[in-house]
Amino acid sequence: MKYLHLIWAALFRSKTRTLLTLLSVVAAFLLFGMLDSVRVAFNSGGSVAGADRLVVASRLSITQMLPYNLLTQIESQPGVKKVAYAAWFGGIYQDPKNFFPNFSVSPDYLDLYPEYVVSADQVKAWKADRQGAIVGASLAKRHGWKVGDTIPLQATIFPTKGSNDWPLKLRAIFEIKDSKRKGEENQLLFHWKYFDESNDYVKSRVGWYMVKLSDVNQATRVAKGIDALSENSDHETKTQTEQAFNQSFAKQFADIGLIVTAIMGAVFFTLLLLTGNTMAQAVRERIPELAVLKTIGFSDRSVLALVLTESILLIVIGGTLGLGIAALLMPGVSAASGGIIQLPTVLPQTWLVGLGLMIVIGVAVGLMPALRGMRLKIVDALAGR
Repeated sequence: MKYLHLIWAALFRSKTRTLLTLLSVVAAFLLFGMLDSVRVAFNSGGSVAGADRLVVASRLSITQMLPYNLLTQIESQPGVKKVAYAAWFGGIYQDPKNFFPNFSVSPDYLDLYPEYVVSADQVKAWKADRQGAIVGASLAKRHGWKVGDTIPLQATIFPTKGSNDWPLKLRAIFEIKDSKRKGEENQLLFHWKYFDESNDYVKSRVGWYMVKLSDVNQATRVAKGIDALSENSDHETKTQTEQAFNQSFAKQFADIGLIVTAIMGAVFFTLLLLTGNTMAQAVRERIPELAVLKTIGFSDRSVLALVLTESILLIVIGGTLGLGIAALLMPGVSAASGGIIQLPTVLPQTWLVGLGLMIVIGVAVGLMPALRGMRLKIVDALAGR
């Protein structure tokens, strides 16, 4: 560490170039921190242990619906406190760009979500209206809706009596106090019975069942018991945590892991080119100075170590700043995901992978300039000056 002042002075010899390169490294590792956290979130949540709210869906695919008569069988399972059900609708409002989650639910669906704060009078009005709808406060604010408005949803999957029009009457607006879950306010719920009676596509089918447990410690046993009900049938089920279900639902639209890997591959390849060019130029400008260091007694290996340390330090400073900013932004990303991503910050494993990448990239971009400095001949370098 006694040569740190030398390394630091060399690193900031051209302050503008170094700061611009540093910003590029910060941006790259900011993206890495957030995207890798998303990847980890989508690959976690598979265990049902400790979960008090489970989701029963088709083992084959979320798009495969389950029979309605499975409800009584699930309710009769030991350890099951309450069961509700829902079905994905997939309607659009005015324009496909206005996409938001919307699905039909059983009348007691909100009983399983006490965190959804809504007026008892509004819930009563919703239950009394066959075409009534409930929306989250964020969604209502985005479109300027108020209780009593008609929401003309357009079906993309389930037509009704030869038409795609599904007019719904807004009867209730719910809020979520937890700021990390505000994303869940961007959804619309309406009556499953209305959906079942009116659509021309499926009858007596639900998308998934929500199961409230009487004892959280019995989650694994209850899940196995529920799945055993449909074993070897044409509607085998997979019981999982709510988070795992949300993640698998999102995976129906895209391979998150592949997307993240492709983006990060492109980002780090560009970073290698950029920082490699910066280090090569920095060493080329300091050829006479490196020759002077050798003249006063620095060995070839010492010069190699100085240049490599300079390269690694540049990447580590920028990478650490990038991951730190990502850690600060993750709560907001988690809140906006609607419960799909439940990470309060960048995970330790992402930090470890990130630190490893910093070292590898630092060595990769600094190795060639460092070898050039190590092989430098004092007479040739000073003569070229």
